[in-house]
Amino acid sequence: MGLSKTIWTNPTEYLRNQQPENPVLFFAPQAVQAVARKFLDGFPGLVTYAVKSNPGEEVIENLIAAGVKGFDCASPFEIDLIRRLAPDAAIHYNNPVRSRSEIAHAVARNVKSYSVDSHSELAKLIEMVPVENCEISVRFKLPVAGAAYNFGAKFGATEDVAVELLKTVAAAGYIASITFHPGTQCTDPAAWASYIREAAVIAQRAGVKIARLNVGGGFPNHRAVGVEPQLEATFATIDRVATEAFGAERPLLICEPGRAMCGDAFTLAARVKAVRDDMHVFLNDGVYGSLFELGQIGIIDRIAVISPEGVRRTGAILPRICFGPTCDSVDRLPGDVPFPADIAEGDFVIVHGMGAYSTVTNSRFNGFGELGMVTVLSQKL
Repeated sequence: MGLSKTIWTNPTEYLRNQQPENPVLFFAPQAVQAVARKFLDGFPGLVTYAVKSNPGEEVIENLIAAGVKGFDCASPFEIDLIRRLAPDAAIHYNNPVRSRSEIAHAVARNVKSYSVDSHSELAKLIEMVPVENCEISVRFKLPVAGAAYNFGAKFGATEDVAVELLKTVAAAGYIASITFHPGTQCTDPAAWASYIREAAVIAQRAGVKIARLNVGGGFPNHRAVGVEPQLEATFATIDRVATEAFGAERPLLICEPGRAMCGDAFTLAARVKAVRDDMHVFLNDGVYGSLFELGQIGIIDRIAVISPEGVRRTGAILPRICFGPTCDSVDRLPGDVPFPADIAEGDFVIVHGMGAYSTVTNSRFNGFGELGMVTVLSQKL
C-alpha cells in the first residue's frame, strides 16, 4: 500500500475515472493539519501524537508540518519511524509493559520519557534507564464511563499501587509524573475531570510534586451523523480542573491524541460485490480489512453510496446486514448498516472518518486486503 502521487479533486472524481476493484482510502492532508492546529491552539500544554492510530509517513509528515513536536510511541518500530522523520522530536514510550530488549532499544535512541503501572515493570526501568533528565510517569485507572471501551482492562494501576509507584519513582531520582487514558472515543469531558482530580489525590498521598500530567488520548473523531466532537469543551474542562485540583502545584499538561488527529483525514471507498436477495450487502472490505475496528466500537454511520458513474444513491435508508469479502462468517459489520434502498452491485460505499486503526489492522486473510491510498484535495463527494 503506497500513497499515489497524483492528487485528485475528491473521491468521486477518482472513483468515476478509475473504477477500482479493491478498497481505497482517500487522504486529505489539509484535514490532518487542521485538526493538529486545533489541538496546538486549544490544548493547554504539549500536544503529542499517538503513532499507533496511523503510522503512515504521510500523516507524520503533515503533523510535523503543522507544528507537532512530540509523539507517543508504543514499540521500537514506532520509535525508529519518528527518529527518522523527526530526529529532534520528544518521544514518550507509553506502552507500560516492555521487554528488556525494547527498553534498551529506546535508551539507545535517546528516549527520555516512559510510563509504568506495576512494580515489576518499574524495577526494569530503574535497572536500565539512566536517571539524568529521564521521566517516569505512573499510569493509573478509574472505573469511568464515557468511552467506547475500557482501556483500564489492560493497563493502569489502582490508586494504592499508583501511590507506591510514584514514591519509588521520586526516590530513585527520576522526573516523577502521572499519566492516564480515559478510553478510546471518549465523548464526555467529565471523564477527564474525574481522572485529573484522582491524579491530584495520588500525588498528595505520595507526597510527590509531579512535573507533568499526561491526560492521555481518548479524544474522539467524527463518527456519527450530526454529532461532532466538542474538543474545545474538553480542553476547557482539562484546563479548569487541573487548576482546581492542583492549585499552585499544577503540573505541566500533555495530551496524546491519536484517532482525533488522523481519523477525519481519511475516507474509505469499498465496492459492493453483491446484493444478495435484496437482503445482504457484500463489500470488498470487512472486519479482516480496514473495517476491523467497527466490530470493536460500532459502525461509523457517516456513510454515502454512489454509483459507478459517480451519482449519489438517494433511496430510502434501510438497515441491511453487511458482510465483508472473506469466506468467514465472522466477517460481518456489527448490527445493521444504513444503506439506501437502491444500492446495487458495483456501487461504491463511502465511509467517512476512517483514518484511525484502519491501515494498521488491515490483513490479507483469504487473499483479500489490498488497499489503495489516494491523495485528494477535499473529502466532499
